[in-house]
Amino acid sequence: MTFQRARSAEQREERRRAILDTALAMLDEMPVAEMSLNELSRRVGLAKSNVLRYFESREAVLLELLDGALREWLAEVAGELAAGADPDRPARERGERFAAVVAHSLARRTVLCDLLGAQAAVLEHNVSADVVVRFKRSALTGLDAMAELLRSCVPEVGDEAAPVCLLAMILTGGLWTHCRPSPSARAAFEADPALAVLHLDLAPALQNGLSLFIAGAVARNG
Repeated sequence: MTFQRARSAEQREERRRAILDTALAMLDEMPVAEMSLNELSRRVGLAKSNVLRYFESREAVLLELLDGALREWLAEVAGELAAGADPDRPARERGERFAAVVAHSLARRTVLCDLLGAQAAVLEHNVSADVVVRFKRSALTGLDAMAELLRSCVPEVGDEAAPVCLLAMILTGGLWTHCRPSPSARAAFEADPALAVLHLDLAPALQNGLSLFIAGAVARNG
């Protein structure tokens, strides 16, 4: 793919979209840690300096992808939560169902989980405060939407909904890295079966953690 110089707002937006789409396609092939700005520039057909006219760094591209992935996921999970919801079930069962739907929905979205796992340690570095502010404002809107989904399923969480949802997203990123052990760690699990309790699978571990968060919030609210 090659581009002529972008002269109009429409052409500039087309260029930005091409960069984002190319980066997203790359994340289907490789983890966040392996995606380089040089390879992105080559694949999109632009000089690296031209890519940097649209995004100030590789991390800025990835933060925008994370923002879009979160919004897409929220729209999807809202429909999944609405399907089959039963407000007459006990709070504990409704909380466990919310946790199960959210956990398995997130686990299916491997690119989103990889981006969440890199967010604090990688993506929010090498970017300006303005980029972070834009991302955080959008993330806050998404967090409010997720908290409303939780309150609609489990009203008993009350004002704890937003903290629970924030912890859930942080837990997702942490578990993503923890559930992808190094070759040495995998060999250790195979060598000593007693260590198997430390080898976690993402969906059940996230479901269990989120269930505990929700149960604690319900208990706190009496």
